[in-house]
Amino acid sequence: MELIERSRVARLATVSPAGAPALVPVCFALFEGRFAIPIDDKPKSGRPLARLRNLAAEPRCALLFDHYDDDWSQLAWLRVDGSARVIDGGMAPEMLAALRSRYSQYREMDLEHRSVIVMTPARCVSWRWQMD
Repeated sequence: MELIERSRVARLATVSPAGAPALVPVCFALFEGRFAIPIDDKPKSGRPLARLRNLAAEPRCALLFDHYDDDWSQLAWLRVDGSARVIDGGMAPEMLAALRSRYSQYREMDLEHRSVIVMTPARCVSWRWQMD
């Protein structure tokens, strides 16, 4: 849990319709045991986002949180496997508040009517350097 709280970004892994992995860095907030991942106003390619297309076809996904340090005794990662759904056109006020408290940039963005990915965890796998 500490690694999730310290992480400013996670990597969202989805599965393409062809079965290929697709990874993208995402902002997130933990909300009622689930992860909220907004589709925000940052510049996008203009095409429909692959992560949304992928989740529509295959809801299984994963979030990866990691910490790197040149002092390798500090290395750690956590992968959260689960499934996600896309909620179009608005998010719960509490979810929006959680995102805005984590990222000051979201305080100025109109997220009230944007889509959000809601990921429900099913399994966690982690690793941390262990010193004897």
